[in-house]
This record gives sequence, structure tokens and C-alpha cells, in this order.
Amino acid sequence: MTSKHFLPSPLLPQTLSPKHFSTPSKRLLPSLSSKPIPNNHSFWLRTNGFYSLPSPSDSSPSPAYSQDLEDQPSDTRSLQILNHKLKQLGIDITKSVAGRENRLMCPSCKGGESGELSLSLFISLDGYSASWLCFRAKCGWKGYTKAAADGKPSIENLGLVNKVKVKRQITVESLELEPLCNQLTAYFAERMISSKTLKRNAIMQKRSGDEIAIAFTYWRKGELVNCKYRDIAKRFWQEKDTEKILYGLDDIADASDIIIVEGEMDKLAMEEAGFRNCVSVPDGAPPSVSEKEVPAEEQDTKYQYLWNCKEYFKKAARIILATDGDLPGQALAEELARRLGRERCWRVKWPKKNDVGHFKDANEVLMYLGPSVLKDIIDNAELYPISGLFNFSSFFDEIDQYYHRTLGYEFGVSTGWRALDNLYNVVPGELTIVTGVPNSGKSEWIDALLCNLNEGVGWKFALCSMENKVRDHARKLLEKSIKKPFFGVGYGSNVERMSVEELEKGKKWLNDTFQLIRCENDSLPSIQWVLELARAAVLRHGVQGLVIDPYNELDHQRPVSQTETEYVSQMLTKIKRFAQHHSCHVWFVAHPRQLHHWIGAPPNLYDISGSAHFINKCDNGIVIHRNRDPEAGPVDLVQVCVRKVRNKVVGNIGDAFLSYDRYMT
Repeated sequence: MTSKHFLPSPLLPQTLSPKHFSTPSKRLLPSLSSKPIPNNHSFWLRTNGFYSLPSPSDSSPSPAYSQDLEDQPSDTRSLQILNHKLKQLGIDITKSVAGRENRLMCPSCKGGESGELSLSLFISLDGYSASWLCFRAKCGWKGYTKAAADGKPSIENLGLVNKVKVKRQITVESLELEPLCNQLTAYFAERMISSKTLKRNAIMQKRSGDEIAIAFTYWRKGELVNCKYRDIAKRFWQEKDTEKILYGLDDIADASDIIIVEGEMDKLAMEEAGFRNCVSVPDGAPPSVSEKEVPAEEQDTKYQYLWNCKEYFKKAARIILATDGDLPGQALAEELARRLGRERCWRVKWPKKNDVGHFKDANEVLMYLGPSVLKDIIDNAELYPISGLFNFSSFFDEIDQYYHRTLGYEFGVSTGWRALDNLYNVVPGELTIVTGVPNSGKSEWIDALLCNLNEGVGWKFALCSMENKVRDHARKLLEKSIKKPFFGVGYGSNVERMSVEELEKGKKWLNDTFQLIRCENDSLPSIQWVLELARAAVLRHGVQGLVIDPYNELDHQRPVSQTETEYVSQMLTKIKRFAQHHSCHVWFVAHPRQLHHWIGAPPNLYDISGSAHFINKCDNGIVIHRNRDPEAGPVDLVQVCVRKVRNKVVGNIGDAFLSYDRYMT
């Protein structure tokens, strides 16, 4: 039936305010006035759960609080004081009902973008106290105050809110719901929702004077449980003191596949695409995912509607989360998955609308792309991600790049020594353990390797070398890069010393290539401290290699209950995760334990002091060894013993010999 109160526009009718939907109360709160209230004062009329509101001209403005209140009767005086305190907070109670919940505009959030009446206000029957709570998830403002003369408003808790325990029994007749008028049917038609779908889902309307709202009826086993209203401004409110359940609940009884959407319109859109096994949440989406653990069922108030319907999910093998594509919608999907079990959840990805955005929800896809596209989106829902659990399809792009060698360094980076090319190549993200007896040249070999990598592929490095003074380490690196001795006396007396110009050029190279990790006091650094600074060096300076030299110069405090073997295992795990996450190669120097019966042969990786985990957990294990006996062979040969290579693509077990030039390296 056409309503004369509709505008010519095909949009919704005039706004129907949620305050029209308060339930009756035996005791009503009068409009506040500084004068005695006459017997013929207009109270709100009780009519089937609705109040006929007086016009603004019928209400006297609330006065400022003054000492004249002491002359008022006690009930009136309390109301005046309470009114004054609440007005200080921006809450106007001149049209509120005592002893019942009142819905008002929240002064803190102004009802958000939709301007909904989200503030629930409760005033005690005696008028001595008031408590309030904003039900918008992005706000949540709450408080409690009394009318005591010396009291002050408190916004810290809602401890004394009277909550109705008994759920209201409602019917279509008691709510005075009506079939949809032609204008509302046309409104749904514009959103691609047919009359058949509207009728099957019992979409109705509610009148109050000249205003009409859409009524979404919530049913369970054929019984009306709740009713949610929507006006032209897309403001929502629900019947109070009713049970919270999912919209469309009877449509998922005994369903093995269940679709969950964010709004009633999306539920109707799913039906147009052929899916009746769909429900909508009643309260929209949270602003973000809670950082707290999921509370117990009886304390999970925000998602009580799920627990009230938990029996409907027992037989479900697959739950498709088709919430909105914005951040709150994705937060809702995560909160639902946390409670329903990620292992049986799936999710949809809404298609692109243009170059900068995607379609937001099911109804928008239906309106612009049609029911067949919406059906395809649901049919192609993907497994909901579980942290730490993947399938190979998530990595197919990377695997393809690896096959076509477009990732870079698939075969590693050459050390610069041809004798090592078939044995050891440097791969980003790996851990190389380097060991050897004292004075065998471990640090010298690593320094030379870094110079080669910088010269060959331009890598930069972070150096945590606690055994070297900065000036000594700079000298060693400069000599290897410039290939001239730093000094012209002693060990370099027979070779031309580097010039001042070469020194200045070398200093710039040092500064551009290396970052130093060093303690500025006498304390020993922990491995966690080193890795945090190395991470900063990766992100700030783009370093691709980290040297930690040596292990025994770190602070290795560990719990009394933890063995050294357990500690080393945990430490190496941290280093490997750092290397892999930042695609940074790590060289970790570890000395062998004291060799009482050493006869001059290279030590084994299992000889490293501390734990066998040094060889078990590393990607590459190298022993650097130098002959000390002139009768046994040349003393200037450095033996590089590659004892472990995890990745067979980049190396092999074997030995290589390098010549050490004391004057230039």
C-alpha cells in the first residue's frame, strides 16, 4: 500500500528514530522543570511498546543546577541534580524514562558516521543514579553517577547497570509489523533483491506516525526472537531485552556448508545468488581484532549471538566467511574464525572495482556484477589462513622464479677463489660456522672473503668482531682491499706502503661497506642485542652479510635449569631465523675446545666448544687450518676444509688451499 508520507524519490522514507522503539514502563520520568509539575503535564503515552513523543515546544529547557534545588521535593531535587551532572557530560535526559533503558545520541562519538542512537542510558526509578554505555565498538564510552550533592560524575565503570534477565516474548502482532509498502519494495529492487526473497525472509516494516523503518525479523525454529530496524540514514537499532541470534538462523539448520556475512542485505543478496545456507551477524563488525584471548562463553558478550546458536554449527564441515572487505570486516572474520575454528573456515576475496579499490560486500557485487559472479566468488572461496600452516600453492610464484633463476643468487655468490667455486658459495639467508685452532687465520680468511664479495657483487656487511680493535680491523680490511701494507716498517718493509690518497679512498670504502656492532661500555653483548642491531643495519643500510666473531666473546647467561647444549640450540635457531627472514648471510666464528692431544691436523666441527649443535644446525661448516711445521710443508698455505654443505646446489664437501700473502693480506 502506497504511503503518502514517502517523498517522490525511490529512496527510503523519512528517518525513523530508534527512540520510538522503547518499551513501556510503569514509571515515567517527567520533563525536568524548576517549577512544580502540574497534574495535567503531558507524559508519554504507552502504546504497544512505542511512545508518542511530544514536540520540542512541549519540553521545558533543563535549568542550570543551583541551590534552589534544595527547596524541591526529594525526588524532583535528585532528578534536577542528576540532570545537571549528566548535562556536564553532554547527556540530555529530558526525554528519558526512569527504570528502563533509553537510547540517546552518544556525546563521545556522536553515533559515528551513521549518527545512530548508540548510547544506552539507565536511570534508577528513584532518580538518584544513572549509568550509561555506548554500544558502538569504536567508542564503548561508559560511566556511572549519583545525585549526591557532593558527588562527581564517574566514567570508569558500569558496575551498577540493571540488566534485564528475562527475555521478552515478541510476535509480529505485538510489534505491529506490516508488509512492505511499494516504495520499500522498490528500494530493495534497486539493490537487486526480489519480492520473492523479501517474502521468504519475512522482511516487514514498522510505522510510527509519518515515519517508516525496515524491519528485519529474526526467527529460530519458526518463533520470532528479535527484530532489527533500519532507517533511510542506515541507522540500526533492535528490540531491547530480546535474545541475540544470527539473522536467517533457520536456513542453516543441519547445513554442512554455512556462509556468514556482515549484514542482513548481504544475506538477502546471497539468496539471489542461489545460497540460502547463509546467516548474518546482528551487530556489525569490530574496529580491529582483539589482542586478548577469546573469553569464556559466559563472558564473551560481544559475540554472545554465536554461543546462542552454537548447536547450528556442530554439523558444519565448512564455514565460509564472506564479511566485508574493509578492515573491520576482516577483523570480524578473524574473530569468527577464532571462535568457530580456523581449520574449518574458508574466506572470500571480493573482486576489484577499479584500480584503487575492491567491491565491499555481497550486495555490492550483486548490484554491479550480478548473481552469477557472486556465486562464482563463493564457489571459489579459499582456505582461511592458519598461522604457520601453508600449502605449496602459496609459494608457486617463488618456486617459478627459483626455476628460472630470477630470484638472484640461486647458485650462491662466488667467494672469489676459483679453488672454492665447487666447494663453497655464499647464499643469502644461510648460516656458516667457521672454526679452527687459534692463529689459524679464521678472521683473516673471513675479512678477505668479505672484500671479495664486495668487489664482486657489491655486498655490504655488519661486523661484530669483539677481538679486534677498530683501528686494527680497519688496517686489515684496507690492506686486503688496496693490496698494500698499511705501514712501511716491520712486516711491510719490502713492499711499498699505501699512499695517503689511497688511505683516504679506502676510508670512504670502509664507511660505505661496513657497519660496526660494538659495545660502548665494558659489558659483554648478548646474541639478542647483536641481532637487533644487525636488523637495524639490514633495514637502514642494506647489509647482506653479518659476521659474529667469536662465540666466546658473547654474554652467554642462561637459566640454571638450561644446559649449554639447550642454550646453543636456542641461540643458533635465533640466528638462522634472522638470516632467513632478512636474507642475510651470517658467518659465526666458534673456537674448538682445548685439544690436549692435538698433533697439528685440522680439528673437526664436532670439536667446537659448547655443543654438537654447531654442526647440526648450520647450513655450512668450514674449518680454517694452517700448517705450523716447516718440515711438514709450506707454512703460507691456508687449508679451507669444507665439512658441511646443506644445499648441494651450491657446494660440496672437500678441501681447498689458498696462499696467504703476509704483506698484502
